[in-house]
Amino acid sequence: MLQIDDRYYDRQKFEQMVAESADRASLDANARYAVCFTDTAGWLALFFAIRDIGASVFPIHPATPHPAARRLAAAAGCHALYFNSLEAESLSAEIEPASQGQLLQMSSGTTGAPKCIARSWADIDAEVASYAATFRQPEEMTPVIACPTTHSYGLICGILVALKRGRTPVVVDAGNPKYLLRILRDIERPLLYSSPAVLHTLARLMPEGETLHAAMTSGTVLPEPWFARIRARTTHLFQQYGCSETGCIAVNPDVTDAADMGFVLPHHVVTCSNSAVAPSEMIVSGPAGEIATRDLGYFRPDGMLVFVSRLDDTINVSGLNVYPREVEDVVMSMPSVTDAVAFRKTDTLAGERVGLLFSASERLDGPAVRQWCARNLASHQLPMEIVQVDAIPRQANGKISRREVAAQHAAGQFTALVREVA
Repeated sequence: MLQIDDRYYDRQKFEQMVAESADRASLDANARYAVCFTDTAGWLALFFAIRDIGASVFPIHPATPHPAARRLAAAAGCHALYFNSLEAESLSAEIEPASQGQLLQMSSGTTGAPKCIARSWADIDAEVASYAATFRQPEEMTPVIACPTTHSYGLICGILVALKRGRTPVVVDAGNPKYLLRILRDIERPLLYSSPAVLHTLARLMPEGETLHAAMTSGTVLPEPWFARIRARTTHLFQQYGCSETGCIAVNPDVTDAADMGFVLPHHVVTCSNSAVAPSEMIVSGPAGEIATRDLGYFRPDGMLVFVSRLDDTINVSGLNVYPREVEDVVMSMPSVTDAVAFRKTDTLAGERVGLLFSASERLDGPAVRQWCARNLASHQLPMEIVQVDAIPRQANGKISRREVAAQHAAGQFTALVREVA
């Protein structure tokens, strides 16, 4: 039923663990529980115990320290916290019991303060059913979950969809890429669910001639050089797109361009532009009403949903829109450059201009980077300031918060290896 690293749990063993967790935790169907476990098996057993009685659960990343876990649990309106123990820590007796069981999760916070999103178990079940029925290519593949199971990507699309299909999900710690590769080699037709950063690392580590059977990417658009490398080393490359409020929205069964998010799952209705030259915000409609994704995109004639940029990331230079990914792809195509992020800077003349951080395998000359940009970008897209740093600050899931990067840059928090100002 479930494998965690090298340990297999059959249905009888795991159901026994779920029952024991429910008994020892003294669960109440009307309560909201926060759970932070470093032991993946223990966390999943308690998750299913909470879900099975119809209570609400707020998963917290296992690396979260205890004081931070308590703060997160309180912010999510939880009654109690289970922190590496089945002994509950009481948080508040004043919270009104939930009318229905829910999965509680914090939004990514890439464009603002994180907020708690609550989705009912009925909504989760509908997502799982739609995903499994529509996305049929992996039906004979074994899902390998090398991403946090406290996030909906690994928990819902990875584990719950696998169980819906009758497959045995394999949960693997992504911290050791060589160990992950060994696990993948031992599995017939594996489908890897992981972050863009992990996929890129594996593509670089694999010996010449070796490929991944199948991989799913999500969470952020792959930079073009990363995409080219991963696509060349993967037989079946899939991509999915979603947001915290609605779960998975679209799945691409054969990715040939990093911006192609996929075809919309049938339990959603998405409206946006049909024009690549005039993209608009993607709006998702459902039983809960309309959800504004804050993402710019458009539909191709074949129904493919294409991502252009986050609305909040778009840089307006003298009335002309600059989409950060276009700048980043150009910079990352320069030899030796390993990562890059373009962000908004205020400018007294143009209103906004482009700032750029990049990392590279060697020290690069600032004017040379500027000349590379000038040969490949329009004048309004050119960065007004270019800074080489040791590493680009990416989140654990591979995403970049350009708002945070801009704030950190303004506060002088980056130690520049090379700085070039126009």
